[in-house]
Amino acid sequence: MKSSEIRNSFWDFFKSKGHEVVKSSSLIPRHDPTLLFTNAGMVQFKSVFLGEEKRPYTRAVSCQKCMRAGGKHSDLENVGHTSRHHTFFEMLGNFSFGDYFKKDAILFAWELLTEWYKLPKDKLWVSVYEDDDEAERLWKELTDIPSGQIVRLGAKDNFWQMGDTGPCGPCSEIIIDQGEHVGCGKPDCKVGCDCDRYLELWNLVFMQFNRDESGNLTPLPKPSIDTGMGLERITAVLQGKYNNFDTDLFSPIISEVESLSGANYGKNNDVDISIRVIADHMRAASFLIGDGLMPSNEGRGYVLRRVIRRASRHARLLGFGGAVLYKLVGSTADAMGAVYPEIEQERKRISKVLMMEEERFTRTLDQGMRLLDDVIASMRKENKNTIPGSELFKLYDTFGFPLDLARDIAIDNHLLIDEDGFHREMEIQRERARASWIGEDEAIASIYKELQSELGDTEFIGYDGLEADAVIKAILKDGKVVTEIAEGDEAELFLDRTPFYGESGGQVGDAGIIYNDLIHAVVKDTKKEAGLHAHVIKLKKGSLKVWDKVRCSVDAD
Repeated sequence: MKSSEIRNSFWDFFKSKGHEVVKSSSLIPRHDPTLLFTNAGMVQFKSVFLGEEKRPYTRAVSCQKCMRAGGKHSDLENVGHTSRHHTFFEMLGNFSFGDYFKKDAILFAWELLTEWYKLPKDKLWVSVYEDDDEAERLWKELTDIPSGQIVRLGAKDNFWQMGDTGPCGPCSEIIIDQGEHVGCGKPDCKVGCDCDRYLELWNLVFMQFNRDESGNLTPLPKPSIDTGMGLERITAVLQGKYNNFDTDLFSPIISEVESLSGANYGKNNDVDISIRVIADHMRAASFLIGDGLMPSNEGRGYVLRRVIRRASRHARLLGFGGAVLYKLVGSTADAMGAVYPEIEQERKRISKVLMMEEERFTRTLDQGMRLLDDVIASMRKENKNTIPGSELFKLYDTFGFPLDLARDIAIDNHLLIDEDGFHREMEIQRERARASWIGEDEAIASIYKELQSELGDTEFIGYDGLEADAVIKAILKDGKVVTEIAEGDEAELFLDRTPFYGESGGQVGDAGIIYNDLIHAVVKDTKKEAGLHAHVIKLKKGSLKVWDKVRCSVDAD
């Protein structure tokens, strides 16, 4: 079956059982500040489960766009290295709001899997919560699953809760045995093993209790059902694949990557990892941008930036030069646009955002990677496994190379990084900068006052975000006001507006970068002087003049 047929048949099956087909909500939770991204099908129904909202239906079915990258539920570092981890994925789910409960949830799941999808019954296993006698009894009474293929597991695997308090309940997972040849080979391999043999397909949550602040459970007056089955997993099973990336959900993007790069998927493990990362991250980035998110240095926007950067770096490993991800938006939209029209409607904007973000990042990547490659080669030669904090700081200080990117590259190379050492070097740098300001003579203080009188106070906009466009209003170099500085110079820049926080009241000033197409300056610190924000910089590329238009980006770390 094609993935589109699997998705449609899921909808059709539950429509025949009286369910309302509900459109996927945005990846950006609109009314839930506790979530970074929508990460499950039940998110858009949370208020219904909590009794805060009533809908005109008591049964629902959906195919929900989900994202797990950043925060508690993050699969980012695993993507590309395994057969089933993704940042973006689709969650098929059926829901009951005080309507049917365990009996029908079990009957529906078994009928769909064995009669509609034709999965072999002898390959299916079921796990139930260790204290849920009712669920085990219903599985035995209502289905013809072999009795020896029902197992009881503890709360870690088979008890779900929305939070520390609130609705919760036992769950029952339907698992398929894919065979010994895809397992770990251990003699004790069984349901619950982390290998690929026993693949969890569908989780049925029986929401029947309310947990209070003391941890006590009381039965809900109207128990509910929340289920979730990853489209990527069920598609792999029904298409006879043991890797989600080998299905038709990813093949259009992978084929486009092969065409553009000349690389062949399935021939080399390192190449395969890079192609899988690009295919996964393209879907994630496209849908996030399509839902209105922009790359930034904070919150959700920073996760998007990390996803784009990671895909861009793997594109470089395949031999791509310059921006390339925007060229893959077409294949992504072609594959997903029929179900999610926002991808098709936003195709041009998604391409433009990706191209701008990747072009910006390429400058940092090219310079920093050369140094980092040398460091990694030296470490391997010396049989060391941790990149020193001093080298990480050098990358950051010289090229503005982000710490999180260095961390990702270290993981890919089976290395550790000395983050504590990096932060110690950062503090030494700040102290050094502070020391250089102490004892400034009256002439320098007078210059600040004169500049403030001429320019007025700097408009601080850092509470609105960590990035902004600005204009250079004045430059101070070696205690003198100048109109231009050259590559390699250190100076203080004064802007019309800034997102950089200036040191005051015991709080250290912000660091980051100031740049445009022709210049790149590393902001080592920011101080507040006579109402002005003085950005202490080192110009790494180009020449900079008063009235130049620049982009400011505060370091999120």
